[in-house]
Amino acid sequence: MSGDGTQEDAVAGGAGGLRVADFDFELPAELIAQQPPEERGASRMLVMDRATGGVADKVFADFPEQVRAGDLVVLNDSRVIPARLYARRTTLREKQLATAQIEVLLTEPAGENTWRALVRPGKKVGVGERLEFASAAGTVELEAEVLERGEFGERLLRLKPVEDFFAVLERIGHMPLPPYIYREDRGEDRERYQTVFAEERGSVAAPTAGLHFTEEMLGKLTALGVETTRVTLHVGLGTFAPLRVDMVDEVKLHRERYSIGAEAAGAVNRARRERRRIVAVGTTVVRTLESAAMRSSDGEIEAGAGSTEIFISPGFEFKVVGAMLTNFHLPQSSLLMLVSAFAGRERVLAAYRHAVEQRCRFFSYGDCMFVG
Repeated sequence: MSGDGTQEDAVAGGAGGLRVADFDFELPAELIAQQPPEERGASRMLVMDRATGGVADKVFADFPEQVRAGDLVVLNDSRVIPARLYARRTTLREKQLATAQIEVLLTEPAGENTWRALVRPGKKVGVGERLEFASAAGTVELEAEVLERGEFGERLLRLKPVEDFFAVLERIGHMPLPPYIYREDRGEDRERYQTVFAEERGSVAAPTAGLHFTEEMLGKLTALGVETTRVTLHVGLGTFAPLRVDMVDEVKLHRERYSIGAEAAGAVNRARRERRRIVAVGTTVVRTLESAAMRSSDGEIEAGAGSTEIFISPGFEFKVVGAMLTNFHLPQSSLLMLVSAFAGRERVLAAYRHAVEQRCRFFSYGDCMFVG
């Protein structure tokens, strides 16, 4: 199955001839959703025909109309952890203890009691620095030492062992809302910035296409004869890192961890053999399935765990995914490039311009787009 069936990107020499700036679009700031809809699933949905570029304005409640009996809908069951922490930076200066609040975003485990993190402001947080993380009452619940210093605020932290690390995170951590949501996290975000099928703990950002689903919607799909299965990809640092290159073929993404169970691998392989359509819910699912397919000569999916830094851009040959549900993505982002690889850059950008004209809500808490 080819990427988009169009000639536009071939003329540009595939991704090698495309600039990151070729994936820009005008987005009024007021269209960036700052909170979820009042009810889960009460979102709009732009439906796009990838063969023609035609679009139709729907709502997510119409999702069952876009799938058919025999389709396999694949979900990402990764669970977001409250990975944003506030630390006191402690240094001994002139025999007095000076403290300053530092924001720390845990992005990926890197070994026993060791995490990669983004630190802000990080300019003065050097190797050997010690950080303390306290509860609202002021009790120190976590301590960390900076082991390594990377670019753009990246740090490697060694945490002092505690009896139940994730229980401590639940007490003192904050939900890691994306930087384009200009507010502090609230209690409701603990539920709404999490899918109803989230199980496997490890993401530092929600797989946002899944946020629209309710238990009722999942039941409707089953009643229609639509099969569902779940894989896991833990969303990591790549979600927060802007692209800092000019050309698309220079883009490098951070690795993210994924796992595919035996049941999911079997479901995907059966659907492929029987030529049934595989519908990916979110770009994380697309990247998981296509990464796994690339590991075999015939595109068969094997159960197991791994990591991927796959970057999908125009010219990519899709082996598994036949349709996708996805939210609207940032201008000049790798995720917008992925969708463009699937349906054609000009067609996708035209669909985005339509979404802007129709005042759709963008990004994590925004509306969605079905490409089939």
